[in-house]
Amino acid sequence: MLENQRHLFNLPDDISYLNCSYMSPMLKSVAEIGVHAIYAKDDPSSNKPESFFSTTSALRTEFAKLIDAPSERSCAITPSVSYALANVAKNLKAGKGDNIVIAEEQFPSNFYAWDALSKEKGITLKVVAAPDMIEGRGKKWNELLLEAIDSNTKMIATGHVHWADGTKFDLAAIRQRADEVGAILVIDGTQSIGALPFSVADFRPDAVVAAGYKWMMGPYASGVSYFGEYFQDGNPIENNWMNRLNSEDFGNLINYQEQYQPGSIRYEVGESANFILTPMLTKAISQVNEWGPQNIQDYCEKLTSPYIKELKELGVQIEADEYRGRHLFGLRLPNHMDMEEIKKQFAERKIFVSIRGNSIRISPNLYNLESDLERLVDSFKVMDRA
Repeated sequence: MLENQRHLFNLPDDISYLNCSYMSPMLKSVAEIGVHAIYAKDDPSSNKPESFFSTTSALRTEFAKLIDAPSERSCAITPSVSYALANVAKNLKAGKGDNIVIAEEQFPSNFYAWDALSKEKGITLKVVAAPDMIEGRGKKWNELLLEAIDSNTKMIATGHVHWADGTKFDLAAIRQRADEVGAILVIDGTQSIGALPFSVADFRPDAVVAAGYKWMMGPYASGVSYFGEYFQDGNPIENNWMNRLNSEDFGNLINYQEQYQPGSIRYEVGESANFILTPMLTKAISQVNEWGPQNIQDYCEKLTSPYIKELKELGVQIEADEYRGRHLFGLRLPNHMDMEEIKKQFAERKIFVSIRGNSIRISPNLYNLESDLERLVDSFKVMDRA
């Protein structure tokens, strides 16, 4: 079992930061990489032509290891979820009469892309609402999602866990149903990859997109994605010099290339070698790989379990264990507790969480201590006595 890793961060001692799903704190080691990279440009001669490619390869390699991808060339550096999903949208083979299935209230980037595409091409967007129930909510939501997939479905787009409350979706079952109807599976891993084990080999997604500034512990405006065979001969949303074949040969760049780099690199953002952000994210994912996502889940479970029990005894609604992540879960208030009042309690105690809809999103990580959860539960106890 991993021990607490707070010493690797610069988190203030007087706050309880239970909000990694909003933005992770910076690892000291990652900050050092960033500072060094900023000053490295004092001498631009130190950046050799090969650095443009060794830098990107290192990041893709770490990400491929994290998600159990077949090779680093099946991955691409994409600065945001919206960027990666724009590439998916451009290459989705679907039209009038077809449909796309998504879960309700996904992160906006994983809705707007499909909403725009549905309007452009006459595709039906099937949004599967969460059931209005307490007991068995996650199980039922998964069942409804599977029922929505039919012979006209061309794509299912979902997270591994729901970004607002941590509800876990059964990717193995969704993959099986997608295979039955010939649909592709696109996963937004932003709120899971880095903290929840994920295997391309097991789930066989056609694309996985992820922002890097949350559970992968990287800087903002950084991310990495995976594109499977469905996308291997596709057209990227932008054409830059690095995603073309033989771009490593600087002396030959004036001889324009029709062909792209092999694999998924065609979908990379321009200036993907970003000599500040790319090394920082590489270092961050390297640390996450060293910890291991399963160990992070185990740590979060051990840390939170006693306090989740107390919260349930106070009437707070929490999804059943088998249908939620241990690193991210939602709290829904009983009728006698007021959301505005609980926000005041959090502010007084310097507790940092996120409110998403009617869910209080709790997202701990290896830097959290028992005292953080004690503060959280105390806030609810005050409300229970009021």
